[in-house]
Amino acid sequence: MGKEAKRNDQKNQLLVDFQNFMSEKYNIDVLRVGPSELAIPAVDDEGNEYFNLLKLSVPRGTRNGEGGYNPYDGYAAADEYKFELEEKAAKKAASEAKKAAAEKAKEAKREAKKVVKELNQKGLKGMIENAE
Repeated sequence: MGKEAKRNDQKNQLLVDFQNFMSEKYNIDVLRVGPSELAIPAVDDEGNEYFNLLKLSVPRGTRNGEGGYNPYDGYAAADEYKFELEEKAAKKAASEAKKAAAEKAKEAKREAKKVVKELNQKGLKGMIENAE
C-alpha cells in the first residue's frame, strides 16, 4: 500500500470516527455526502433547519517546480491564520476609533452651530448687555 492510499485510509477512518462520535454524543444522523464530506443537520434558534458541511482533505502542499511538493505545514498555516485574524481585529479597532473621532467632531460642530444660532437669535448686542 502506497503513502497516498495509507493517508486516504486514515482520512476515511477519521470521517467514520467523527460520524460515530456525533451520532452517539448528540444523537444526530451525520450523512456521508461525498468521499470526503459529511453533512450535519442542525436547527437554528428560530427553528429553521439547515446543514453544516464538513470537508476533510489531506493537503500535499505546494508544487516546488522540481516535480515534487513542498510539504503542507499545518502549524505555519495556523500561525498565518492567527496573524490574519489579529490584523483584521486591529483594522476594525482602528476603523471604530476613526468613526468615534468623526462622531465626536460632528458633535462639536453641532454644538458650535447651536452657539452661533443662539447668538443670531439673541443678537450680539443682547449678549453684550447680558454679560454686563
